[in-house]
Amino acid sequence: MIPAQNPPASEEAPPRFRLLSALSYCAPLLVNGVALPFFPMWLALHQFNDHEIGVILAVPMVVRVLVAPIVAMYADRMKERADVLLFSGCLSLLTAIALYWTNTFWPVLIVYTIQGATFACYVPVVESIVISGVRRWGLDYGSMRVWGSVAFIVSTLIGGQLIGRWGGEMVLPVMTFGFVTTVVMAIYCPRIGPTRRRGTPVDISAATGSSLRQPHLLALLIGVAIQQSSHAVLQAFASLYWRDLGFSGTQIAVLWSAGVAAEVTVFFLSRRLARRFSAWTLIRFGAAVSVCRWILFPMHWDFWGFLLLQCMHSCTYAFVHTGVQRRIVASVQETQESSAQGAYFFYNGMFMGLMTIASGYVYAWLGLASYYVMALVALTGLGLVIAAYYLQPQSVVSGGQTREAA
Repeated sequence: MIPAQNPPASEEAPPRFRLLSALSYCAPLLVNGVALPFFPMWLALHQFNDHEIGVILAVPMVVRVLVAPIVAMYADRMKERADVLLFSGCLSLLTAIALYWTNTFWPVLIVYTIQGATFACYVPVVESIVISGVRRWGLDYGSMRVWGSVAFIVSTLIGGQLIGRWGGEMVLPVMTFGFVTTVVMAIYCPRIGPTRRRGTPVDISAATGSSLRQPHLLALLIGVAIQQSSHAVLQAFASLYWRDLGFSGTQIAVLWSAGVAAEVTVFFLSRRLARRFSAWTLIRFGAAVSVCRWILFPMHWDFWGFLLLQCMHSCTYAFVHTGVQRRIVASVQETQESSAQGAYFFYNGMFMGLMTIASGYVYAWLGLASYYVMALVALTGLGLVIAAYYLQPQSVVSGGQTREAA
């Protein structure tokens, strides 16, 4: 994903850094693999109506994107960023346990919102620790990040089997187990000290700026967030669309898994992609594929046609995410790594939340034509990405490289 480089001769990565980093990605995505698809089933089991379910799911989404950047900035100032993970994992575990004693609207809303706030920073801080490893020791980002996606797939499949056999009441036990793993990995997550103000590994270009307010970086993050928000209609209504076309539950599950599997493939191939394509090329190509994907999606394809469209997730998400992470490394100093990840998380979450709310109205009004609206949204994001490219300084300070080389 982010290109691996030759590590500095004077320093080596801590023992088992790659293994522990990969497991640190797995822990939170074990939770997400159960909570995202199945927590609404638990709510329905307890007789919450559609309006209440929507509010309970939406409020934590907004809270997460507000809290994560604040905690991430605090993490940048700590002697050890991994300590934030322990705080996040423990409090999130307590909220999961508290849900056992809540089954009415307001208590569930309050507890689940607190969970959203406390768990919001976990992935961005893990991301910042891993990228610090990329900066300092030239490690391969994709080989660590990929296992989070694998954990998500495994968690969803196992969670689905357990819930299918014992019902929706299994959602909380499985989520609680996932939060236990986040606490364990917070304890064992690599401790690599504070962010560094000076010194970068050899062969890794120094960051071109020291502020998150760089116009090209802001335009890039916002453009990518808008492009990613074009997935909102897919996430909310694709299963209903496929069901209406006569696809079985197993076929629908395979279609969803195909998207994540395609994402995993990109992470495995990240080193080769980094050698052949610049970050900007990956981002622009992924955003362009998004436009094509949503134009094609409303057509009445058979199962294999939709499987191919789902595999485009490798471009519309994984290529874009890959490129953004590489641009963050090139644009900000390590002292702002967690802040940059928090900002990326904030813009993505805020635009996705707003677009998810809007998608309900758009889909009710336009039906399948709402995917064409998503194509326009993706095109808008692509336009901002292109603008961000031209907002860069004419050359990178290290060696006078051109924009495209960055």
